[in-house]
Amino acid sequence: MTTTSLVIAKQGYVFAGGRYIEHGGKQILTGQLYAEYQIPEDQRCPYPVIMVHGGSQSGTNYTGTPDGREGWAQHFLRRGYAVYVVDQVGRGRAAYRPEVQGPIRHPDIEGAQQRFVDIKKQKLWPQAAKHTQWPGGTEPGDPVFDQFFASQVPTIVDFHQQQVLNRDALIALIDKIGPSILLTHSQSGAFGWPVADARPDAVKALIQAEPSGPPFHDVGLEFIGGEDGYKPGAKARPYGLCSVPLTFDPPLSSADDLVAVRQDKADGPELARGWLQQEPARKLPNLMKMPILVLTAEASYHAYSDHLTVKFLEKAGVKPTFIRLEDVGVTGNGHMLQLEKNNHEISNVMLNWLDKALGGKTA
Repeated sequence: MTTTSLVIAKQGYVFAGGRYIEHGGKQILTGQLYAEYQIPEDQRCPYPVIMVHGGSQSGTNYTGTPDGREGWAQHFLRRGYAVYVVDQVGRGRAAYRPEVQGPIRHPDIEGAQQRFVDIKKQKLWPQAAKHTQWPGGTEPGDPVFDQFFASQVPTIVDFHQQQVLNRDALIALIDKIGPSILLTHSQSGAFGWPVADARPDAVKALIQAEPSGPPFHDVGLEFIGGEDGYKPGAKARPYGLCSVPLTFDPPLSSADDLVAVRQDKADGPELARGWLQQEPARKLPNLMKMPILVLTAEASYHAYSDHLTVKFLEKAGVKPTFIRLEDVGVTGNGHMLQLEKNNHEISNVMLNWLDKALGGKTA
């Protein structure tokens, strides 16, 4: 990674979305997101990158790492992209309104260890054994772990409400700043699809880093073997990719029109057996209009299910690029890939894809 100075021509922040409501005899504003932006002096792409964090996180995911290295925001700035780093509605610097947005869930150490930092030791899924890229220790008292866990923030419990609130706020942000590239991670992947669907001409590219999934039903975190491989879960995404409406062709009268059919068997011995659309599959015409990248890490719990999201898109007529990082020589990563030791290698994979996908829109 270069150590040359990063020259910023302009920086600031913007709030987007939200609405005024009456509460307790007073007017309040609720539903807005916060975005901090930086524009490099050497801006080579006309479209800024909107970076949206995942569950229990905030925009700090992109502005640095818990061991003090540069984050994806700086990597993109160095390649000539302006960046807008978001704090989701109700998180970080975007006000949480308990009287409107309901209860919140607090992050816990065990969950962070199981999914993010100590997965090799936990051994809940077979791919976890390959995890080598976490940049520090995995227990309280380790300075890297402590920095990471200090960054974790409460999350609105109602995931459907999260999708509605952040979809609307992200659309408002794009309407305010103009055509953009949308980069999501994990939980926020469920926002990326409806935002791109609502603004297919303004979302110039969509990067989904281990997006919320798989289609329709959750799958369990733990590998149990047998025919299922992973314990099947509840139906969480009635529109396949999310729980808010998308534009299908033929149109849906309700989510019930979209019939989910479970695979007869998993696509591989360590992969989840998932649900896809009943044939003939309805198409997603708006998501056909922009280049889409789905990026998956080698050791993450997404390694066993992200292929199902890609298959859902393909059956719906979308032609995403699917990159398993190990296939391009980037190995050992867990789910928090933007924080891990080789985060610069991963950002280069995304940036090189963007350079090609945007067809010369970057220098």
